[in-house]
Amino acid sequence: MPVTHDSDVPQEPAATGITPLDEHRERNADEAAVREIVGQIQQTGVEFVYYQTVSLTGRVLGKVVPARHLHRNLERGVNMHRTAVADLQVTREGALLGGGTQAPEFTALPDLDTFAVLPWDRTVARFFCQVYEPEHLPEVGGRHLAHDARGNLKRVHAAFTERTGLHLRTGCEPEMSWLGEGLKVRVRPGSSPSYHADCLELMRPIYQRVIRYAQQLGFDMVEGDYEDPGQLELNWNFDHADRTADRLVTYRQICRQVARELGVTASFMPKPFTGMMGNGCHHNFSVWRGEENVLADPAVRELHLTETGRHVLGGVLAHAAGSMALMGPTVNSYKRYWDVGQFAPAQINWGMDNKTCTVRLSANGRLECKLPDASVNPYLSHAALIAAIQDGLDNGIDPGEPHSGDSTDASVSKFGPLPLTLGDALNAFAADEVVRSSMPEEMAELYLALKHDEWARFCGAVTDWERDMYTEALP
Repeated sequence: MPVTHDSDVPQEPAATGITPLDEHRERNADEAAVREIVGQIQQTGVEFVYYQTVSLTGRVLGKVVPARHLHRNLERGVNMHRTAVADLQVTREGALLGGGTQAPEFTALPDLDTFAVLPWDRTVARFFCQVYEPEHLPEVGGRHLAHDARGNLKRVHAAFTERTGLHLRTGCEPEMSWLGEGLKVRVRPGSSPSYHADCLELMRPIYQRVIRYAQQLGFDMVEGDYEDPGQLELNWNFDHADRTADRLVTYRQICRQVARELGVTASFMPKPFTGMMGNGCHHNFSVWRGEENVLADPAVRELHLTETGRHVLGGVLAHAAGSMALMGPTVNSYKRYWDVGQFAPAQINWGMDNKTCTVRLSANGRLECKLPDASVNPYLSHAALIAAIQDGLDNGIDPGEPHSGDSTDASVSKFGPLPLTLGDALNAFAADEVVRSSMPEEMAELYLALKHDEWARFCGAVTDWERDMYTEALP
């Protein structure tokens, strides 16, 4: 059953006249929580605070305010032009996406539990914010902004829990490339530097600083490794999906900061080089009722899914094609699937500890969705996963039998083929009512407009490949 949103249908004002913005202000008036934040500010010498939101593409937006205005901002938030949710992107025709220049601003109100002091400069702290229609607007004032991806995930997840008693826990594998002087490695033809300790030692200044900063920001860092030339993956422990999404966005900010400090480049481009590994961001997920993982049967030691787990998996596979535009959101994302010999799925299938499948069942009743890449907006990808899981549970979707062996050359599965270009993925997303229901319709329409413009720009661009192929070789 598709997820419903308060922005999808006309609403009558509550009898009390209280809006979601009012409710958030009331939460921000929690004296004990505010007192604790003020104490941290005074103890660490914080002078400035970032009030951050996240755009549809996963870009962090924000304003900086002197810390002495904390109480004012907890009540009033900060305002930004609403086209910022689409990165103030102008289409090829010159239209400003998200409402144009005359669109009203939005109000971003901080979540108290996201306050953190930045470890690289303890005079600066940050909040993540939820986003609302400004209260002065008639009819919609004080409602959730339909284009707020972070706030939407919170509401989608809460509705899923209220309806089923379940919640989603996830961990991600944030592969990325580090580029710069002194980071190149020599690779023997036909081999890979993956897991090579010397390569990991080459990245020691990078991984040490990233891990230290992450730990100071509350990450439970676990393990990391060197995977391909310049590619590093540093992982943290799984958690509630909302917190994992916030941490992935924060992790990218940490990496950008470390790159600035060390004079190198941190890239989350999904496929930076032909013939080398792409940067994935696999989502490892499990579904819990309280402290029980409902995907796993503790009495069964071998790889195994419960009946509930099979329906969860069936839903994810059934909507894999429709979710691709969110999991692989850039033109470059699809190069991962075309380059031969990569650890990227080729078919919509699943397997028992099979790394060539779209979804891999691993130990401890955990499913690994291998579609997301390094450019993913985790708030959109997690909301889509929840919608697909809900549909799988509601309709008892059968995932079929696990695939055995390399699935690269396998026949197309019962769930159809994976889209292999951004254009095809956008068409699949537009046609999948369940995936689209993971966000308000206004958000879906803006996302489609933003990404269709990206696809059109690519289709109209002349590339180096074309010049190499055709400049002197035709007719």
